[in-house]
Amino acid sequence: MNYTYILRCADGSYYPGWTTDPERRLKEHNAGKGAKYTRSRLPVEIVHLEEFETKEEAMSREQHIKHMTRKQKQALIDGAEC
Repeated sequence: MNYTYILRCADGSYYPGWTTDPERRLKEHNAGKGAKYTRSRLPVEIVHLEEFETKEEAMSREQHIKHMTRKQKQALIDGAEC
């Protein structure tokens, strides 16, 4: 499976991404290896996770989320449709 996720850093910033292993990705970010993606070494948590059949679908959704406003990302996290 492929997953699109949104990370929330301790400073309140959000970063979307995609992976085949969300648990590994979360451990990498919190070990400092994900800092190149989040531009922060602050602890992160996965606040939104979607599952997709193909890598292309997950990557497409990631791009869509990257272009959302902070308010739209928060609505997605809270369960509203975007």
